[in-house]
Amino acid sequence: MYEFAVTPAVTQLRRPGVTIDKVEPGSLGAQLNLDSGDRIVRVNGRPVRDYLDFRFQTAGETEMTFLVRKVDGESWEIDLERDEGEDFGIDFEQIVPRQCANECLFCFCKGNPEDARPSLFVRDEDIRLSFLYGNYTTLSSITPDEMERIIEQRLSPQYVSVHATDLKTRAYLLGVDEARADIFDKLKRLLDNDIEIHAQVVLCPEINDGKQLEKTLRDLSAHYPKVVSTAIVPVALTRYNTDERLTRVTKEFCERTIDEVSVLQNEFRETLGVNFAFLGDEIYIKAGRDIPPKEHYGEYPQIEDGVGMVRSFVNEFEELLEEVSSSKFQISSSDKETADDLRTHELAAKPDSPDFDPGNLNHELLTQKATIMTGEMFAPTLREQVEKYNRLTGADLHVLSVPNTYFGGDVSVAGLLSGQDFLAVKDKVKGDFVIIPPHVIKSDEPILIDGMPFESLRDKFDVPILAVDLMEFIRSAVRE
Repeated sequence: MYEFAVTPAVTQLRRPGVTIDKVEPGSLGAQLNLDSGDRIVRVNGRPVRDYLDFRFQTAGETEMTFLVRKVDGESWEIDLERDEGEDFGIDFEQIVPRQCANECLFCFCKGNPEDARPSLFVRDEDIRLSFLYGNYTTLSSITPDEMERIIEQRLSPQYVSVHATDLKTRAYLLGVDEARADIFDKLKRLLDNDIEIHAQVVLCPEINDGKQLEKTLRDLSAHYPKVVSTAIVPVALTRYNTDERLTRVTKEFCERTIDEVSVLQNEFRETLGVNFAFLGDEIYIKAGRDIPPKEHYGEYPQIEDGVGMVRSFVNEFEELLEEVSSSKFQISSSDKETADDLRTHELAAKPDSPDFDPGNLNHELLTQKATIMTGEMFAPTLREQVEKYNRLTGADLHVLSVPNTYFGGDVSVAGLLSGQDFLAVKDKVKGDFVIIPPHVIKSDEPILIDGMPFESLRDKFDVPILAVDLMEFIRSAVRE
């Protein structure tokens, strides 16, 4: 989930139309005298709710009429003509997300510390963000208008948190009545209109596992290929989750789940030609089992949900080692095994990310002693690969596993590490500089998850800190 996409929910008021954020000089928008802050309220008489509406209503149109509300409050009606396919040169405000009305037992928002960034408490339930960024919705409170919009504007695929197809179990997990929890007719209508679905199950021990999980996967697989895939990820409990109905995920639970789902995956390969159901990487890691091979994941349909991410990294890193070994240092981005954002649609607004300049990278830099910080879950995998790189190149990179004391509990992924987590282990740093994962920094602002500015974190360390992707770092350092 892209956090910047929900930030406006806590910073903006909703007004009619869609607000223009920027107009490119010399563009059609500039020729129409449109300015930043203007709002396009209607196109050809139809209301515009957001930039998706604007894109849909102007697509393929060469003659149209805009109703524009200027910054000073004046209303303009603009008749215009454009060449087919001509771009307006307009950037719009981010979408203000629709909020979730469920009370899910496992909602991660309930496990946040009180001082976490405000946007982390936003529970979005928005079919537009599902289409644009792969955010999951439950469809439990989708309106007829939203349903029509998905179908009319072809907002496909949609990412749906199903959790269980047994109605009583689903209602229990979502904290709503069975009438709201029942999405069978809604799903059927979407599928009948060729809207693809990627489903998710947040697996909660003793609630939707075992026979319940088998029923869910069989029910969903019956709609393959329109239900394209199902991701099964374990519930993550922080030290702030106190609901006694939730049980922590154990090694034994993960072992049992892998064995049970493997039987179904074998069956699906026979009947559907694909695995269809994919377990999150954390389940394999907690069970002490090997991550499945590349072929297991196909097109990596749910990699952004932590499904196949470790396998993708290992394969890509091993390819990088082969390139380094054969002295073919120039590695292009086209050589990557998977795309960076498989779930992000090309129409999705993207933030202007802060610039974390890694500095003057060269091979000599990587032969110095340095520390790579990461989460406890990924540290063993990363350490194994980095040691191979060290042996191959003579570099002295040290992988430091960072416990998550900010959230505590079962949270061990790198992306949820806070500034205070890094500071707690700074005395274990070895070498002349530190690398931390770039995704611990907010996507559109240089702060960490606990609100600590990245610059403050840098000031508290005795050596430079680089927030860079490790493989991009190595590619830059070994490039001829």
